Amino acid sequence: VGRVIWYRSRTIATAKLLKRLPAENALVVYIDFAALRRGGILQLLAGSKATEDPDYQSFVRKIDFDAWQDLDSALVAIAPTGKYMFVSGRFDWQSLRSYAISDGGNCSYAICRMAGSTPERRISFFPVQSKLMALAISTDQTAVLELQNVRPGPDPEVPDAPIWLSIPAAVLKSSEGLPSGTRMFAHSMEQAENVKLMFAPEGDRLAARLEVRCRNDQDAVEVAARLASTTVTLRQMMEREHQKPGPADLAGVLASGAFRSQGRNVFGYWPIERAFVESLLSGSGGG
Repeated sequence: VGRVIWYRSRTIATAKLLKRLPAENALVVYIDFAALRRGGILQLLAGSKATEDPDYQSFVRKIDFDAWQDLDSALVAIAPTGKYMFVSGRFDWQSLRSYAISDGGNCSYAICRMAGSTPERRISFFPVQSKLMALAISTDQTAVLELQNVRPGPDPEVPDAPIWLSIPAAVLKSSEGLPSGTRMFAHSMEQAENVKLMFAPEGDRLAARLEVRCRNDQDAVEVAARLASTTVTLRQMMEREHQKPGPADLAGVLASGAFRSQGRNVFGYWPIERAFVESLLSGSGGG
């Protein structure tokens, strides 16, 4: 009994959870909601149009759960086969089970399955611990069982930032789903082995930091040069169109980037004013 209580109460490191995600060719996203809440960023999101959605409000009422207050973190892999995630927070598991069953789903032992908003979206979830949920959205109604398997190999490195993304080469090459202003930058990094993008508070604003792992030193020099050239091209385009880069639009943020190479790595930096975050969350940010 003591071992069970210890296991259900301990914190599982993010690196250990990463080894359970089907991360091959997947975009991996991590969000530390607790840190954003402390920094006042989550309050901006809670006041955005997304929280006014009637489906969201109905969901909150039925399961007695408010994502903006009850979530602590989310680790998500967006893979070709579906979305897989570990979500930590304060859950009313009985309400979640009741909601799944009332919506036409079923719960067997600890695993619950239910239909999503479309036929190809099947939702499955189970409690890893009392404050940690494993959840999958896929065509396979048992996809969440993938999160029980630990992949072999050493623990992956986890960026030190409240928001970070690990971007696979397949996403960079296709540029599908990326905002139009970022596609030129994605093409500049197509040959990279690994790309990480991190967002963290910096004084009264945010900063975006880029880490690109290349095959060799020469590739790193070339990638840094292409990223710098793309930034200059963007500035020149804005000048020709008599546009002044503003802190509240995406083009203004991208035009402020700076890059350098060091060995096999490329490092990038963009300052992000709170005005851009507010504009983005209100739905008026430039694409």
